[in-house]
Amino acid sequence: MFELIKKKSANYKDDILSGLTVALALVPEAVAFAFVAGVDPLVGLYAAFMIGLITSAFGGRPGMISGATGALAVVMVSLVKEGNEMGLEMANPVENMGLYYLFATVILMGGLQILAGVLKLGKFVRLIPHPVMMGFVNGLAIVIFLSQLGMFTEVNDLGEKVFLEGNQLYIMIGLVLLTMGIMYFLPKLTTKLPAALTAIFVVSMIAIFGGLVDTEMVATVGSFIKDGGGQGLEGGLPTFQWEALSQVPMTWATLKFIFPYALILAAIGLIESLMTLNLIDEITETRGDTNRECMAQGAANIVTGLFGGMGGCAMIGQSMININSGGRTRVSGIVAAVTLLMFILFAAPYIEMIPIAALVGVMFMVVIGTFAWSSFRVLRKIPMHDALVLILVSSLTVVFDLAIAVLAGVVLSALVFAWENAKRIRARKKVKEDGTKVYEIWGPLFFGSISAFNSKFDVKNDPERVEIDFIESRVWDHSGIEAIISIVQKYEKLGKTVKLRHLSEECQTLLKKANYSKDLHAVIEHDVEDPRYHMVGDHKTFA
Repeated sequence: MFELIKKKSANYKDDILSGLTVALALVPEAVAFAFVAGVDPLVGLYAAFMIGLITSAFGGRPGMISGATGALAVVMVSLVKEGNEMGLEMANPVENMGLYYLFATVILMGGLQILAGVLKLGKFVRLIPHPVMMGFVNGLAIVIFLSQLGMFTEVNDLGEKVFLEGNQLYIMIGLVLLTMGIMYFLPKLTTKLPAALTAIFVVSMIAIFGGLVDTEMVATVGSFIKDGGGQGLEGGLPTFQWEALSQVPMTWATLKFIFPYALILAAIGLIESLMTLNLIDEITETRGDTNRECMAQGAANIVTGLFGGMGGCAMIGQSMININSGGRTRVSGIVAAVTLLMFILFAAPYIEMIPIAALVGVMFMVVIGTFAWSSFRVLRKIPMHDALVLILVSSLTVVFDLAIAVLAGVVLSALVFAWENAKRIRARKKVKEDGTKVYEIWGPLFFGSISAFNSKFDVKNDPERVEIDFIESRVWDHSGIEAIISIVQKYEKLGKTVKLRHLSEECQTLLKKANYSKDLHAVIEHDVEDPRYHMVGDHKTFA
């Protein structure tokens, strides 16, 4: 499926139609995540509009869609709850204090994200290994799928959520399958019609004119909102929340309360955004600007906090809908954001009539397109530790959240890499005609390999003169420096002479700085004949 997506080039018609499709898909997601966070649906919709507009216009990845997300909402729910309790405990109790704390936290979160962009921390997304990326994609696909299962429930007379039964369930499944079928087969017949938008329109007409909506046999966007406790989609333009923000005490206690949440939200938001950016880069075979995206996400969250939004980041599902529908430029994201605002201002009654089944069908097709099905094929072909990382990241994304999953995957991959490189240190030994024993070191010398490095030497039984040749080795960290100093000192305590050959220039400098007891100038051999030494020693050659 990705091969078909790659072949699509930038086209303003596709961008506009894709933006309309994404706007429809944004509605239930934004509303659902607002309910998760414990705030009014309009708070989620305003966030989707403002964040989507700013990141689309100024972000580092054209075609990527941002808005209110579940990864952030699950953190916000405890913030809002605790903030509400703190508001009621004040000398003059304040209702909805949790929402006001949320706005302040989102503003601080945005500031931290801008700082990450200024410090150019976005480039570290390149350190994420491919198995972690595949696990991230698979985990998110599963999360999106599981989130849609909640749409197959209803609230009973006891206020409990139960799964649909009977004809209502069958109609729901039928409309979902019809949506998926249109999206799958329509592109095979013609590419002039946007598959997702056409599917939503057809299914909506069937439900409305078939009388299914009036008989409440089909859940609509409007019924979904009311079941969650909301009043509807209709609202005005976002307004500056000075009154709400002025309720937040400007004290050290407030900063201690909101800063940990802001830091977590900023980290999760950037990880999800940059991972999504990386995925779209791979699909479209283009390259986004990670640092610019960090600053755009930060600016967007500051604005949405000031104007009454819940904050957000890149949305993998909506981004995939956009890319799959042909959205390639900033136009698609801007159209989606502006259209969403038009829905809120003018078209709320009509949007509320769209069956949830149509949007679920679109999201199921996103799941199919997002999941890396090739991972099943390559699991037996890749190294065991890479397969373990892939499965681990997928599982942790589902069980916990994206940030924990990605960090765990990166840490595990780094440890495996260090362990594998630690085993590669070697020492070829030979004795010269004058009786000097030579150790030719091969492999990286760093914290993981110093134990193996030390085991190569026989200090007590070696002759009076020893040479340690580093022409095929590289010293990578302070642990490696200390290992060299330690081995030299062991030989010197026994009155033996040691020469260090073919050390790189930066290693020589570090050795001299690190060795406070004695100048190593006499131990390091500077007059080198092998031409390869100059290539290894001159680090500027590789700049």
